[in-house]
Amino acid sequence: MKKKLAILLILCLSLGLMFGCGGAGEEKAPAPDDKEVAADDSLTQIEDKGKFIVGLDDAFPPMGYREEGTNEIIGFDIDLAKEVASRLGVEVEFQPVIWDTIIEELNGGNIDVIWNGLTITPERQEKIIFSDPYLDNAQIVVVQKGSPLKTKADLAGKTVGLQGGSSAMNAVKADQATYDSLGEIVEFASNDEALLDLAAGRLDAVVVDNIVGRYYISKKADVYDVADEDFGDEEFGAGFRKGDVAFRDKVQEALDEMKADGTSAKISEKWFGADIVK
Repeated sequence: MKKKLAILLILCLSLGLMFGCGGAGEEKAPAPDDKEVAADDSLTQIEDKGKFIVGLDDAFPPMGYREEGTNEIIGFDIDLAKEVASRLGVEVEFQPVIWDTIIEELNGGNIDVIWNGLTITPERQEKIIFSDPYLDNAQIVVVQKGSPLKTKADLAGKTVGLQGGSSAMNAVKADQATYDSLGEIVEFASNDEALLDLAAGRLDAVVVDNIVGRYYISKKADVYDVADEDFGDEEFGAGFRKGDVAFRDKVQEALDEMKADGTSAKISEKWFGADIVK
C-alpha cells in the first residue's frame, strides 16, 4: 500500500512539473464565459434577414406616433431609423409594444432596437446598451391651463399621472421630498391617456418628457400649461441588447455620418424647426 502511495506521489510530482498538479491552493484559470467566447454576429444576423425591427410606443409624438387619417407611424425617430436602415442596406419595421415591457421585448428577441425617445438611465444600462445620446430631454410637469400649481412643492397631496415604465417615475422618485409629498401617482399605458385625464380634471398634473409634452401643448395651448419647475435633465439614446455590440456600432456609425453630412439636421428641422441633435 505504501509503495503504491509513493508511486502515485512521484507520478503527481512529475506531472506537476509539466502541467501543475491540482492542489487546493493552486489558482485555476476561470472558465470562459460562453457569451464572451461566442462571436458577435448581431450585424450579420440583421444583414441576413434584411431588416431590423424597431420597438416603440406609437403614441409618443413627435418621436413616433400614428398620423391622423393615414394611421401610418411617423415621427422624428422614425425618420432617423429609416435613414439608418437605408445606409445599412436593409429595411426597417416598426413594432408597437407596451412601453412598460419594452426591454423584455428587446431581450426576448421580439424587436432588435428600442428607438423612441428612450431615456438613458443607470437602471436601463444594467440591462441593455445604448447608442451615443442624440437628444437632450427633461421631465416637465404639465398642468391645466390657469392652474395654480407652479412648483414641485405645489404638488403636495395632489394626484399626478405618468406613463408606466417611463423615466418619469424614476425622475419623480429621485426627488425624495416631492415623491413623499404626493397624494397619489397614477400610471398610464401612454402619455396621451394621462394628458386626456388631466384635461378631464381627473388628475392635477402629468409628468412627461419635455419634447412630448411641449408637442401636446402646442396642439392644445388653451388646455395645458407647464409648471415653472421640472424633474431634471435627461438624454435620449437608441437601446440594443448587450450582446449586439456590432449592430449598435454600425448604427452609431451611420448616425455619426448623418450628423456630419447634415442629414440629421434636416430631419430635426422638419420636426422641431431647428437642429437640436446633439
